Amino acid sequence: MEEQKNKVIFTTEDNEQVEFCVLEQTKLNGITYLLVTDSEKEDEEGTAYILKDLSKDEDESALYDIVEDESELESIAKIFEELLEDVDIET
Repeated sequence: MEEQKNKVIFTTEDNEQVEFCVLEQTKLNGITYLLVTDSEKEDEEGTAYILKDLSKDEDESALYDIVEDESELESIAKIFEELLEDVDIET
C-alpha cells in the first residue's frame, strides 16, 4: 500500500495555486522548513524545494518562501538528507 503524502496548496504572487507533496518538515533556530516536491508518486523523480516559514504569530495563514541563500540551503538540505536516508538533494 502506498503511503499517503501530505499535500499543501500554495498561492503565488500571481494568485496561481500550486500543489506540492510535503516530504519532510524540520525546525532550526525556531524557523520551520518544509521539503516539498511537485511529484505525486514516490517512484517518480520530481523537483524538490525547501521552503522557509516567514509568517508571524499574528498572521492568519502561513507564509512560505523558497530558500535561495546558498549557505542556508546547503545547511537545511543536509538536515533533510539525514532525516530521509534514501534521499540525495542536489543544490
